[in-house]
Amino acid sequence: MRPLLVVIIAYFLGSIPFGYLIVRRKLGDDIRRSGSGGTGATNVSRRAGKTAGIITLVLDALKGSFAVLMAKGLSANMDWVIAAAAIAVIAGHMFPVWLGFRGGKGVATGVGVFVILAPIAVLCAGVLFVAIVSLTRYVSLGSIVAAATIPLFVWLQSVFVEPVPDPRPFLIAAIVGALLIVFAHRGNIARLARGTESKI
Repeated sequence: MRPLLVVIIAYFLGSIPFGYLIVRRKLGDDIRRSGSGGTGATNVSRRAGKTAGIITLVLDALKGSFAVLMAKGLSANMDWVIAAAAIAVIAGHMFPVWLGFRGGKGVATGVGVFVILAPIAVLCAGVLFVAIVSLTRYVSLGSIVAAATIPLFVWLQSVFVEPVPDPRPFLIAAIVGALLIVFAHRGNIARLARGTESKI
């Protein structure tokens, strides 16, 4: 019963729509009607300013970290439960029950998750993200590539940096999380292909 409860709590933590709430409070508007329609930091910053975007980014990352730490505390030595909670908090952010299952794209929440589970992997993906955004000015492209490479970096960390007896739980969490994030960017991918994606 406890493992299921941990996963459910993680989902509801993820579904707290910080970006939506910040824009609603500041502008009285629904962020989902602007720009990409997402509730994440990039769309919030375009609609409500950089400060609002940064606050959204931090809060979305913190809920990912908190969900994993909560799962670790309640499910010590149960890596599969922690991995399931990691997926659940990302899914909660992307498909929040409070907003008709229309949320953000999971990037910041995923960063919060893997900062706890595989910090070196996040650092490597972060370097890649910064390099791509600096060269192309496409935040979406940097996010997609960074998310897609997280499973590789998680595997490399678990094998060469911090060897673990069974890397499967967190590797699967990384793969599922990456697939969810790339799926959430499908509109961005189409716009990138057409050359109509917004730059920073």
